[in-house]
Amino acid sequence: MKRLMSLPLSGRTLAEYGGPAGLEAACRALSCDGLEVVWAGEDLPRDVPPALHAGYHLTFFPDWLDFWRGDRRALAAKFGGEAVWRAFYGGPEGPETLLKLYREDLDRALAWEAEYVVFHVSDVSVQEGYTYRWLHSHREVIDAAVEAINTLLEGRTAGPAFLVENQWWPGFTFTEPDLTARLLEGIRYPNKGILLDTGHLMNADLDLETQEEGAAYIHRMLDRHGPLCRSIRGMHLHQSLSGAYTRAHTGALPEPWPEDYLEQYALAYDQVLQIDTHRPWTSPAVRSLVERVEPEWLVHELSAGTRGERDRAVALQNQALGW
Repeated sequence: MKRLMSLPLSGRTLAEYGGPAGLEAACRALSCDGLEVVWAGEDLPRDVPPALHAGYHLTFFPDWLDFWRGDRRALAAKFGGEAVWRAFYGGPEGPETLLKLYREDLDRALAWEAEYVVFHVSDVSVQEGYTYRWLHSHREVIDAAVEAINTLLEGRTAGPAFLVENQWWPGFTFTEPDLTARLLEGIRYPNKGILLDTGHLMNADLDLETQEEGAAYIHRMLDRHGPLCRSIRGMHLHQSLSGAYTRAHTGALPEPWPEDYLEQYALAYDQVLQIDTHRPWTSPAVRSLVERVEPEWLVHELSAGTRGERDRAVALQNQALGW
């Protein structure tokens, strides 16, 4: 099992560590073997030691299904006008705009020589993040994601592992085994699997109050999935106990609700941060989850604005794991 740290791959982040050599030393000090990186909108640094290259989190749009389908009526209701959604997605509605972005990011992952890539399978609009009244079913999102993934990977028979990540929104949640199987069986690329995100799974149960309850709930979902658990190849490790907040702050749009889409998006982003907290596990209950799954890649995916915050969060989670 490789132990990894999630990191936005930017010049600013590298500078915090004093450059690539400092980043490598920091990984070793935190008992990490490498990185899962996220593109930060700039050229990938060429001098990060190859030994740290492991995972790559592919780009995604939280709300993409209506754009993929070219549903102009739905897009107009969300964005207000064509110019707004074209600017947001970077082109005209339809699969090709998104596929172009996905292909460019997959090329970056290949250039990074990633061992695996991660892809979100979910769909949620800014409004749904508040109302929790879903516009699309889990099956709709999964079937469209399968179409997108197969088109993206068409003709490829080898390359990095393609791992699908669970969310708590419509799509892949790792709560319904038949839908999990539908997703995995639909992907034609042979080197595939699941990236199980523990915090996202906890967000699916609003009644969880302690980390121990969270660990028990994840075990129940593993029990429910039975042999499908063999497809779990990676884990994003963090915990989220936001049920009380979610119950208190969902069900309706906040007032006043801005007319400008980007202002709506900023509000919705803050809402997600409150629900999906990405805090480190501090309870040893997490150990049994990791021991049970035995992932190939275990990623500390923790909320942190600075190197110091990130180092402290990883150290806390290591302590809970007994490392």
